[in-house]
Amino acid sequence: MFEDITLEELLSLRDKKEIKMIDVRSPSEFRDSTIPGSLNIPLFDDGERAEIGTIYKQVSIQAAKDRGLEIVSGKLPAFVKTFEQIKGQKAVFCWRGGMRSKTTATVLSLMGIRAYRLTGGFRTYRKWVVDTLENMEFKPCTFVIMGNTGAGKTFILRRLQEEGYPVLDFEGMAGHRGSIFGHVGLQANNQKTFESLLVTQLLKLENSPYVLLEGESKRIGKAVLPDFMVRKKEAGKQLFIEMPIEERVRHILEDYQPWENKQELVQAYHHIKDRIHTPIAKEIGMNLQDGHYEQAVKLLLEHYYDPRYEHAMKQYAQERVIIKAQTIEDAVQAVKEHLSTMSLQFISK
Repeated sequence: MFEDITLEELLSLRDKKEIKMIDVRSPSEFRDSTIPGSLNIPLFDDGERAEIGTIYKQVSIQAAKDRGLEIVSGKLPAFVKTFEQIKGQKAVFCWRGGMRSKTTATVLSLMGIRAYRLTGGFRTYRKWVVDTLENMEFKPCTFVIMGNTGAGKTFILRRLQEEGYPVLDFEGMAGHRGSIFGHVGLQANNQKTFESLLVTQLLKLENSPYVLLEGESKRIGKAVLPDFMVRKKEAGKQLFIEMPIEERVRHILEDYQPWENKQELVQAYHHIKDRIHTPIAKEIGMNLQDGHYEQAVKLLLEHYYDPRYEHAMKQYAQERVIIKAQTIEDAVQAVKEHLSTMSLQFISK
């Protein structure tokens, strides 16, 4: 017989990489939101789930169970075989710890495969995420990486994260680059997925003396930062990256690869072209259509992004550290040197 596992126990094992989590909900439910790090092995696909739901509402609970059993029986061999290929401890969950996860755990147990069932299912996890964010007191001080569009702020953060620095990568969690073109070539995450990724990172970093983050607005794509994180960002020490426009253009082209996503870029540009002086807007549009991306990006920076960023910066009264860099690599090194100096101050305290 299978065993139940509490959310606290599951997350502890997950953080130690001692368990595999399997979401047995339908693919669309999984795409909407899941526990980060989970695999999706659906007991029912979206069409089957919809059919069973209709029978449940229009006929009876028993009729829905009978149809569910009929569907599952035909796919059991392949379903079990998929679980056999997953080594180590396993835990399954559905929406509320009900029939789908119970059926899965029971069948696996009968086949000699041990799998825990998460008590309360994904609903319990989602409630924990919301409650944790609402009651969190995040104490590390913040260093906020600022700079004009194309200065490589996200790249700098990810390089530092790879080297072990405490980083909150909001854009990575949101699946968005934080501008009108931010979705191009990416899959944007919804609020639930963003919050799940955010709470995981916050708990990992809650004992760090400081964290690094980017000077994003409250909304990043489809996601919105919680108020306490906005306050931490606004109170943080600003590290402002100054970089030549040519290097910024080069980095934007490398990051967005407009030649691979031309139609998305053109469509996104239509949302902002009315905010740009008409002759310049027309020139940018023609450059995008003709594939002259370098010139289009340069004009966008000079006539749209840089003026808007300069205006936004006037809202921040606090002093900032100016980091002048010729390249993004220079900027990474300069930020590390500044943090090294600040780390000595933390130690002395």
